[in-house]
Amino acid sequence: MTDIDELPELTGLFEALGADDAAGWAESEAEENIPQLARYRFLRMVWQDIDAWSAAAPDWVEAYRKGGLAGGAVDRALRLGLTPGELGEIAREIAKETAFGLLYGLADPADGDLPPETEARLPGWCLAELSPEGRPTGRILDALYEDLDEAEPQGPTGGVT
Repeated sequence: MTDIDELPELTGLFEALGADDAAGWAESEAEENIPQLARYRFLRMVWQDIDAWSAAAPDWVEAYRKGGLAGGAVDRALRLGLTPGELGEIAREIAKETAFGLLYGLADPADGDLPPETEARLPGWCLAELSPEGRPTGRILDALYEDLDEAEPQGPTGGVT
């Protein structure tokens, strides 16, 4: 979907996904043939998972206290005065950093801990766009880490204090 004539429809899809700059994302896709709708949709899903750590903090804090591996640490944090909301904000930031690292690794799997001659022989990977019918479009969602912050929801994260 990169035809300039489809710009209003494309903008509407970005708006439906909640993009703050729907027109900008749509124009980039139409003019530069970058799979921005697929990129934004994927990053939106990543942000929903990141934000769930703060939005659902009371639930996961209670669940961890009852049987999670971090139950003891959660109990100690609560005894020291942290609220479930504060723990949720910490967890959200950790999730954001983890997501960034995974997205960066998707774009550049060489982490420098292997000799170059070994790296050169290893496979890589990519995330590719599919049409609404499920067919490959041939367009790759590359360097998603570059747009992680831009796709961050601007509203409240839903954390509680």
